[in-house]
Amino acid sequence: MDFATISADVISYTSLTGVERRTLESGIKHLFSVLAERYKNQSFYGRLVQGDYMECAIDTPQYALRIALILKTYIKSIVFDVSKNNKSRLKYFSEHGIRLAVAVAPLDKLDSKNGIIDGEAIYLSGRAIKNYSTSDKQKIVIKNTMFFCSPNSKIQQQFDVVFSLLDTILSKCTSKQSEVVYYKLLDLSEKDIAAKLSKYQSTISQHSTAAGWLSIEKAVNHFENTFQ
Repeated sequence: MDFATISADVISYTSLTGVERRTLESGIKHLFSVLAERYKNQSFYGRLVQGDYMECAIDTPQYALRIALILKTYIKSIVFDVSKNNKSRLKYFSEHGIRLAVAVAPLDKLDSKNGIIDGEAIYLSGRAIKNYSTSDKQKIVIKNTMFFCSPNSKIQQQFDVVFSLLDTILSKCTSKQSEVVYYKLLDLSEKDIAAKLSKYQSTISQHSTAAGWLSIEKAVNHFENTFQ
């Protein structure tokens, strides 16, 4: 039986102030609780291993891409004061938020109560981003921030392309556009998002269009249909 795992790290985490790091960590933990409730029937489990590294697992692979994008757009929607940070490094956080890898493969054990994720899937997703960490590196070169892993070479090739295109689309999204995409991934309507953000619905629609929502939605639907 295949599971899905997501391994992710925060880009330019060391450029954030102590207060900003705690704010980010608190937000990620809250998001994991939201996802745990939303996907409780699929045994979703997410944890913050360190301040800048997180792992997730779910027993229903079809939802993995949606969850990964929820994580990425949520973090990209967070805005910190550039004047208080290392400006040259913070731009990478603003542009990419996190680097993540999704793996669809077997797991030997998923035990959320005892905090255990063990097996091929988590090894694949973890290895995929291990060599791309920007922590404590003086020079940063970021080419890709979204990766897909599978023992099935045909599926691997198919979604390598999808993830690369999504990566390009999301890198161009502003924080406001990312926030709208985040809520859309949670299935909120534009009317509901407008009410939640105290904005005109036309503004939400503009942000959605500018973010490339139609392409993002098609990619998510394609992933979910493939692993259904």
